[in-house]
Amino acid sequence: MRNAAIFMLTLSFAAAASAQNFPSKSIRFLVGFAPGGSTDILARLIAQKMTDNLGQQVVVDNRAGAGGIIAAEILAKSPPDGYTMFACTTGNFAIIPYLYKTVPYNADKDLIPVTQTGSLPYIIVVHPSLPVKNVKEFIAFAKSHPGQVNYASSGIGSASHLSPELFRSMAGINITHVPYKGTGQAIGDLLAGQVVMMFDQPVSTLPHVKAGKLRVLAITSGKRFPTLQDIPTVAESGLPGFEAVSWAGACVPGGTPKDIINRLQGEIAKVLKLPDITERLMRDGIEPIGSTPEQFQAFIEREKIKWSKVVKDSGARAD
Repeated sequence: MRNAAIFMLTLSFAAAASAQNFPSKSIRFLVGFAPGGSTDILARLIAQKMTDNLGQQVVVDNRAGAGGIIAAEILAKSPPDGYTMFACTTGNFAIIPYLYKTVPYNADKDLIPVTQTGSLPYIIVVHPSLPVKNVKEFIAFAKSHPGQVNYASSGIGSASHLSPELFRSMAGINITHVPYKGTGQAIGDLLAGQVVMMFDQPVSTLPHVKAGKLRVLAITSGKRFPTLQDIPTVAESGLPGFEAVSWAGACVPGGTPKDIINRLQGEIAKVLKLPDITERLMRDGIEPIGSTPEQFQAFIEREKIKWSKVVKDSGARAD
């Protein structure tokens, strides 16, 4: 018994030392989308402040493609030592596993939640050439032009893909999905008029709205966003009951020590509480969260229930 107690005490001291000495080198922060989108912007803000606080570089590594599957697979195959994080999103946990028959990672075992970094409602934006100014007019136009209205997303299986599918299903319209490898590419074609509609976070589209290059129709949250009070919700604009909010978080590979997970969560939560970061995110339509790993896990389980039903009801497949 005495030897067992000494052994457990030794393990406890070793774990504490591990957390105290971490990090001793740079940390890679994987992002599953091209630069310029909300997930990328949020990750870069966190990485910059973590670098300042930790004295080690936190480097954002964009591995775009397949709605975040490529980056998630890289994380799943990375050493579980805390030196590789992933900006996980709604799609990785709550959409992709239900959209594809086979996925090259196990969301329950390979992606370990650290913290939810932000809650991100979408705004619906359209190219100015589309003769609509609100949700009601958009639905009417789409019904009179079945299959002719196309919408962009940041990738198959992303929330920017399934949110419009939920909208399509509830509105009873026929619109065509055009997937891209990231938000930046999608917005580029939207600005050029190659696609005419998109669900995207305010941070990456509001500048174009303010410049008159895009027109905003509504926001997808249940309530108007505190810093964007002039944008009506979809529910109050012609589609009662509609709500679709995306989210971003930080995840590490399965097997990562709990003390390292807690250290990363604490550092990220500290960043998200900084007044300049909070102000910047809220201004851009992102609500900072910073939840514990346990809170994040419970939240993910609820999201799985919601979005798996959306995938099933929409009939969307990506095989």
